[in-house]
Amino acid sequence: MGAFSARVLQITTPDQAERELRRIGVDPGGIASMTAKMRTHCIHLPRLQCRQANILKQEMLALGGDAAVARGSVACSIEATDVILIGTAKQLNKLCMKLVQQPFDLPALAVELSAVLKHTTSAPTVWRTARRNLELTRPLIMGILNVTPDSFSDGALYLNPQQALAQAQKMIDAGADIIDIGGESTRPGAEPVSAKEEAARIIPVITGLAEKTGCVISVDTWKSYVAEEAMAAGAEIINDISGLAFDNRLADVASETGAGVVLMHTRGAPDTMQQNTGYTDLIGEIMQGLRNSVETAVTAGIERKRIAVDPGIGFAKNSRGNLEILRRLREFSGLGLPLLVGTSRKAFIGTITGREIDDRLHGTAATVALAVAHGASILRVHDVRAMRDVADMAHAVMKG
Repeated sequence: MGAFSARVLQITTPDQAERELRRIGVDPGGIASMTAKMRTHCIHLPRLQCRQANILKQEMLALGGDAAVARGSVACSIEATDVILIGTAKQLNKLCMKLVQQPFDLPALAVELSAVLKHTTSAPTVWRTARRNLELTRPLIMGILNVTPDSFSDGALYLNPQQALAQAQKMIDAGADIIDIGGESTRPGAEPVSAKEEAARIIPVITGLAEKTGCVISVDTWKSYVAEEAMAAGAEIINDISGLAFDNRLADVASETGAGVVLMHTRGAPDTMQQNTGYTDLIGEIMQGLRNSVETAVTAGIERKRIAVDPGIGFAKNSRGNLEILRRLREFSGLGLPLLVGTSRKAFIGTITGREIDDRLHGTAATVALAVAHGASILRVHDVRAMRDVADMAHAVMKG
């Protein structure tokens, strides 16, 4: 995305609107009147110059909309201000046309705003991997296959390659579009393993699966060595929990092999990430992290049509944060990339329902249905048959 980091805000209640206005420092006397307007389209722009913000406010008012700015921005008594554009899609598109003639780099903002508005109404239809184009006309189900002794849900169940292959075939028969194979647990507090050990666990499974089926194979790793070996064995997607942040060679491996990539947001390694769950602006910070990952990928030569993003539910987020991500998932559509969501059996479902790991099917189903309704294209799950039905049903309701 562009330098202005524009993002759509998903505002559904007055309290949410008021919280966003207070966050950017709007004059308290104007919050009530602004809140009432924020049921149309709202687009957040961080750290604009006051002169840019003042032009945006004047133009939006002239179009019948509005722009919320920090107290002091009109008099330019502050260094910078966040801006929330408030208006209909028609008004915002007209704003883009008017900004083309304005100074202070506002024509570049017009280009970015136009792209964000387009992304929010036109979801990606294809995700390209190393071997094919995956159609996104219905939600894709990514079945989880952990070849590990310590994964939180299915650890030690599929360490034997033949057991792993049998489980993969069951998931394919149940409707999985992708099998995601991992050799290192990324649960909170998990201990790291060496790249050689991780590869030794998964390569026999990937090789066997590639030889016996035509299924799309994803490798769940952040290590370049493991990814390179997996791609040579038959994988076609690299699912990286670090968003290309842990291993600076991984982006090159993905580029050279033509892999599809999933770039996830997290903060810190799995063994420490749950000590770092505080955010000033959760969705804004996740969005910026994903933008950085996408920029890294594109700079390395990975085409945008090969990139999907994952907000990282359960990774350096607490239960409240996970719920906020699900509630505001639609905001990530502004990136214009397929969105993967992985909630399956996770701890926050247990926190809310009081259920143990093996009894979270219904809680997971609720999150999958909501994720599809809010724009998810790919669902990463353990219980493939049930979630295939849930995703298809939610998709049918939304598409009419």
